[in-house]
Amino acid sequence: MSQGSNFVDYVKICCRSGKGGAGSAHLHRDIRTATGGPDGGDGGRGGHIILRGNTQFWTLLHLKYRKHIIAPDGLSGSSGTSTGKSGKDEILDVPLGTIAKDAETGEVLFEITEEGETKILTAGGRGGLGNWHFKTPTMQTPRFAQPGEAGREEWIVLELKVLADVGLVGFPNAGKSTLLSVVSAAKPEIADYPFTTLVPNLGIVSYRDSKSFVMADIPGIIEGASKGKGLGYRFLRHIERNSVLLFMVPADTHRSITEEYEILKSELKDYNSELMQKPHLLAITKSDMLDEELMAEMKKELPKNIPSIFISSVAQKGLVQLKDMIWEAINAKQD
Repeated sequence: MSQGSNFVDYVKICCRSGKGGAGSAHLHRDIRTATGGPDGGDGGRGGHIILRGNTQFWTLLHLKYRKHIIAPDGLSGSSGTSTGKSGKDEILDVPLGTIAKDAETGEVLFEITEEGETKILTAGGRGGLGNWHFKTPTMQTPRFAQPGEAGREEWIVLELKVLADVGLVGFPNAGKSTLLSVVSAAKPEIADYPFTTLVPNLGIVSYRDSKSFVMADIPGIIEGASKGKGLGYRFLRHIERNSVLLFMVPADTHRSITEEYEILKSELKDYNSELMQKPHLLAITKSDMLDEELMAEMKKELPKNIPSIFISSVAQKGLVQLKDMIWEAINAKQD
């Protein structure tokens, strides 16, 4: 299986939480007591379905074939005011950056962003109260108790946004996959045609003094992606979770570099204007085909308000300086 088919960033699951156990209507009896008072215990709570953040997971693949998640019911209460056992919670480990949505309405329920963070996805039914709760001065021996509350059944969508330090943004063929394969151990599929990268590829980039950062090659966007054209929204959502955005424009673009950068920027802005608040860097790729004179001319035309660098992944040109630039941007953001 290729990395592509292993990366699952969307699953739809049916969650059924446990029913609460019934309260007991027991009346106390023993050798000395023929008609004692109520001592029926409460029913146990039904099992919850819970999401838990786990840094060991990068994908939702493990949930792809688990269409139905069912938590057990709570047990009924018993005599001696004994509470029934609660249904065991069904805990689903998910990667950080997982968003839970109501499949019917599309409403975002919550997001998991930290290791070990737990949130109840579908709550179990409450246990019913035992008859001892209903004893009053005028009703000494209530012979009834509450039934347990029903569990819930609902369809939930889980979506994953990639958490990475730097996201690569560019049109198809901008050289994003090639850069990632050269600076990290990731092995993305690389070919010279649009949309080779159909899922985000993640790579850990080693830096000086055994430091490292995570780079995500986000699938190529095209003009109109923010309106859902092409592969659209599904890929843009991955960009939201990157702390620094590295725009990549090939030196042989048929537009000017500034024009291509502005188009990429406006796509992101239309999708989510907050993306404009992130640090932006610009890399002009495939620059091994440029001589010094041509590069000097092109530098004059580059956008003024963004740090930029000429690189060539194939010729390993400018990559150390690029890592320095990225490291500085990541750490400036955290200060």
